[in-house]
Amino acid sequence: MNYETTCEIEIRIAQYFDYVKYVIVPNVSHGFYQFSNRELDLMLLNSSDYAYEVEIKVSRQDLIKDKKKRHNHNSQLLRKLWFAIPEKLEKDIDLIPEKAGILIVNKTGNVKEIRKPKINNQARKLTEKEKFKLARLGAMRIWKLKAKLIYKEREIK
Repeated sequence: MNYETTCEIEIRIAQYFDYVKYVIVPNVSHGFYQFSNRELDLMLLNSSDYAYEVEIKVSRQDLIKDKKKRHNHNSQLLRKLWFAIPEKLEKDIDLIPEKAGILIVNKTGNVKEIRKPKINNQARKLTEKEKFKLARLGAMRIWKLKAKLIYKEREIK
């Protein structure tokens, strides 16, 4: 594996943060009104009820496109923001917002934080209702994945 696709990076980042320690849900959009016009690649919830975002970019063009977006990764729900990129993009970190931490995933899958994120002191903790929505979204992903795996397995046999 080269660890250069979104899915490969997603898995390594979930392992890096430790999905036993955090609630980590990919592709969060619906169910959170603040994110109705965009999707978070990974949303993490810590034990103190603060949410973090990890934005995954796999090409220079992805980084350029993101820089032009109006939302600028601002939200009262997000305490920290990281960009996770393959090591081939390390030369393009100038395209990543200053407030964002930077995680580099190398070709062997090791993750290295080369810049810490700035803390958004305006962020608030998630409510019980929001935590439930996030957990529900995560659980929905599991069932879809299991179904996909079963059907794929049947195709192979």
